[in-house]
Amino acid sequence: MSVNRILLYYSLTPLPDPQAVALWQRELCERLELRGRILVSPDGLNGTVGGEVNALKQYAKITRSYPGFKGMELKWSDGSAADFPRLSVKVRDELVAFGAPGEVKVGPDGVIDGGVHISPDELDHLAAEREDLVFFDGRNAWESRIGKFKGAVVPDVETTHDFVRELESGRYDDLKDKPVVTYCTGGIRCEFLSALMLSRGFQEVYQLDGGIVRYGEARQDSGLWEGSLAVFDARGAIDFSPEAAVIGTCDVCGSPARTFVNCSDVTCHRRFLACADHVQVHDDDGLTCPQGCGPAQHAPVPDREAAR
Repeated sequence: MSVNRILLYYSLTPLPDPQAVALWQRELCERLELRGRILVSPDGLNGTVGGEVNALKQYAKITRSYPGFKGMELKWSDGSAADFPRLSVKVRDELVAFGAPGEVKVGPDGVIDGGVHISPDELDHLAAEREDLVFFDGRNAWESRIGKFKGAVVPDVETTHDFVRELESGRYDDLKDKPVVTYCTGGIRCEFLSALMLSRGFQEVYQLDGGIVRYGEARQDSGLWEGSLAVFDARGAIDFSPEAAVIGTCDVCGSPARTFVNCSDVTCHRRFLACADHVQVHDDDGLTCPQGCGPAQHAPVPDREAAR
């Protein structure tokens, strides 16, 4: 019986021909029957793909044969190709869409003048030593509703494009002379976010190496992380142990919740959080926004039917 997994990775290095890299990646994934999302830019490669383990290992080996991707780190999680509707390989100006193409410079060794990388062990030590340490969430604000580092600052951002505006708003000026640890799902968002923060006057900025995924692998639910990790595929969220706390609350009834659904009104389709009972109502009969419908969102929650 074949074993399936999901592979999360990125590699930051200048690419003279992103289109050629994208074509190579598409052909490779199609040949190995992998599905997922891959972004290529002049600054490197970022992807999440699912499939059979041996195929994923072959994919990683071949991708690492490209000189710039030789040191690409891999993060594994439970799942399969079925958690993705298709294979998507796209070329973008930015690997992470902060809306500031070209501001953060990338060299052969990664981001230039970014935050200091720290491991899970180093993070725990820093938190124990520095009472003024600040956790700064580098994800979209809605993701933190089901999981975050304890006491974290969660910027009011709906998309990554909003971060530069938030950093320049003055709301976080009181953090500029404090030690700040940026964190995100797998680490890539904070490669760029930490550099953007340093260039805007933050004095001591760190980034959690490998992101929440790496910390969860090391600590499960016995460390500074609490709750579930939101992911952008049919799984919706992942837990690091059976003891994961449920910190979210249902937008319909206020019960504990960890599952996001989309409004059943096709003209709205906004995301909201639902408990198990109201997820069932949503799936059986449809469910619209508890607080009334608003403008449509462009990143709907994946259909959970694909994950069953």
